[in-house]
Amino acid sequence: MRKTQSTNFENRQKIIASCPISYTLALIEGRWKPMILHQLFSGICRYSDIKKAIPIITERMLTAELKELERRELVERISHETAMLKVEYCLTARGESLRAVFQLLWKWGKTDMVTHASADMEQVSPFP
Repeated sequence: MRKTQSTNFENRQKIIASCPISYTLALIEGRWKPMILHQLFSGICRYSDIKKAIPIITERMLTAELKELERRELVERISHETAMLKVEYCLTARGESLRAVFQLLWKWGKTDMVTHASADMEQVSPFP
């Protein structure tokens, strides 16, 4: 949980409120949200489908991230009342509107990884 009384938090909120790029990045920030959204761009998915597509995410983290994406109105949770409870997730119109942004990020990242990824990873690697 972040400290909401810190100067750092207040400055971050001011930046997000005044910069559309920072605002957008704040909506999708984190280790898992981009991967979850990417999975949902293919269509409606059950929880287990998302978990299979991202096997290294813990169930606790996947649940938390899906709830956060719901709170941000990027993802919708659909419950089907059948013999067994069936829960699916899909993008909202707001979430779907990020598709073009993700396509550009994907294209840029794929191109840049070829020329810079090894040098960038050496700089952030915790290993000598």
